[in-house]
Amino acid sequence: MNSGLEPIKLGSVTISSRLILGTGGAPSNQIIKEIIEAAKAELVTVALRRYEPRASNSLYDVLRSLNVEILPNTAGCFSAKEAVMTAKMGREALETNNVKLEVLSSDKDLLPDPFELLDATEALAMDGFNVFAYTNDDPVVARTLEHAGAQVVMPLGAPIGTGLGIRNPHNIEMIVSQASVPIVLDAGIGTASDAALAMELGCDAVLVASAITRAKQPERMAKSIALATEAGLLSRHGGRIPKREWALASSPTEGIAEFS
Repeated sequence: MNSGLEPIKLGSVTISSRLILGTGGAPSNQIIKEIIEAAKAELVTVALRRYEPRASNSLYDVLRSLNVEILPNTAGCFSAKEAVMTAKMGREALETNNVKLEVLSSDKDLLPDPFELLDATEALAMDGFNVFAYTNDDPVVARTLEHAGAQVVMPLGAPIGTGLGIRNPHNIEMIVSQASVPIVLDAGIGTASDAALAMELGCDAVLVASAITRAKQPERMAKSIALATEAGLLSRHGGRIPKREWALASSPTEGIAEFS
């Protein structure tokens, strides 16, 4: 999908579509193929724990057949040491320095652990990785991750898989306003309007998995969120009117006869 606006560079990948697809929760590889085609996605993230080099007709085979860029992630890691090791295995297996870095605090809330995440970001950045750091919607943590070497910062809108949308819009605006690296809204999107809002708040892209893969009709949802992402980006560049306390007539009032 190309809106006619400038493509964006994320790590070593340049994309025109601002919707990044996650594959978690998809019932089959065929569904993944259909949603990628419906969304016209160019970048797809996959858990390294799902990598099966000897499997035939694997998820990776499907992705390569569609000619999309693969962004490996460290989903399921709960310490910096584990995440760093997983990232290095992914680089060797997939021959990419790009990695979506996830270091979670617990398997119940699936929230990022900011301390372990920071340690892993520093270690991987020093080792030549392009770190896409999945983090909380805390502006201070986001800024710290950028200073630690993250090339893309990915704040959540809400916890993974909740579909609650963007719970703290102002925090996302603050993260965007201070960033000098791309900001990708990741996690919590439930429907198309959430994706549009993320782009209107200033995000450079959105990453969506559960809202699409677990939808009743994944292909339709993929297309709708892709269109909403583009609409939100166009809306932001269009320049919204200022909010006003009082009404302002849209029609001219000059020349209208006065009646007493």
